[in-house]
Amino acid sequence: MNVTGHTRRPASIRDVATAAGVSYQTVSRVINGHPSVKPSTRERVLAAIDELGFRRNATALALASGRGRAVTVLTANTTHYGYASILQGIEEAARAASYAVGIGVLESVDEAAAAAAVQRAADAGGGLIVIAYDPAGVRALGAVPAGLPVVGVIETPASPPGNDRPWVWTDDREAAYEATRHLLALGHETVHYVAIPSSTRRTSARTTGWRQALKEAGAPEPLPVQGCWGPAGGHGAGRKLAKDPDVTAILCGNDDLALGVLRALHESGRSVPGEVSVAGFDDAPHSAYLTPSLTTVRLDFTGLGRAAFALLHGVLEESAHIAPHPVSVPELVVRESSGAPPAGG
Repeated sequence: MNVTGHTRRPASIRDVATAAGVSYQTVSRVINGHPSVKPSTRERVLAAIDELGFRRNATALALASGRGRAVTVLTANTTHYGYASILQGIEEAARAASYAVGIGVLESVDEAAAAAAVQRAADAGGGLIVIAYDPAGVRALGAVPAGLPVVGVIETPASPPGNDRPWVWTDDREAAYEATRHLLALGHETVHYVAIPSSTRRTSARTTGWRQALKEAGAPEPLPVQGCWGPAGGHGAGRKLAKDPDVTAILCGNDDLALGVLRALHESGRSVPGEVSVAGFDDAPHSAYLTPSLTTVRLDFTGLGRAAFALLHGVLEESAHIAPHPVSVPELVVRESSGAPPAGG
């Protein structure tokens, strides 16, 4: 305890880096016994470790002994299809490179909570991947201090980020654009959109792509309907849209929303695709087995996770040119749920 009676926080790797006047990566290299560290720098880091009473945890000890390496993934969700598939890709790539993967679940958008989550990940050693598809993830990514090896998995950015930001993303804008064009090409006057939440206050890339396709076609632009993430949100949005006889085509921000929309249309007696065409987003495994099977846009989230780890691996090993980049080209998968509008519609 200190003089105020409070228990002191154990020293972290970041504390050691500050005391030694070096980067977080340099401390990691010393812990890992990396030969590229100059003897004088190594001595300074070891002295700071002794002075601060730094105690390496199990992950750091594994790094020091060469038995393994570690990555922590910060995410607000582990169950939705996109999130879960990204985690799968990260784990597969990490396992192939003999890295261990830990997961930290972000439970709050509070600034202090985000900083604490990042601190815990930093104390674990190794690198950090933040899935920033929601406000909590965005807040955590923004709380990562300089010098901590990190890769962000983000929404499609409004403009290309600088090379100092090792980020990866899928081209959601292009995907929504192509799905909307497909529905318009079938003869629909316009396409209504049930949106997932955006990670920021700006318009999401999926909404932007939808609007771009409508604008180019000279089609009316309905107000997007907010649908949250899951089938329940889609069901509520679908019930509203089903009441409007002018609605003949609906694009959903993900396949779970589309599932709810399909149910709402069925309950309202509106046939798909006879009266209303429905398209989803992501090509989740259940999409091909719905009745009717769902037209959707396939995004390679597992590949995105593998790319995120590969980029982080390059940061940690200093073995690759680091640059932000999109991953994979979206693929429109046309199935039974989309067709021409009803005659006279």
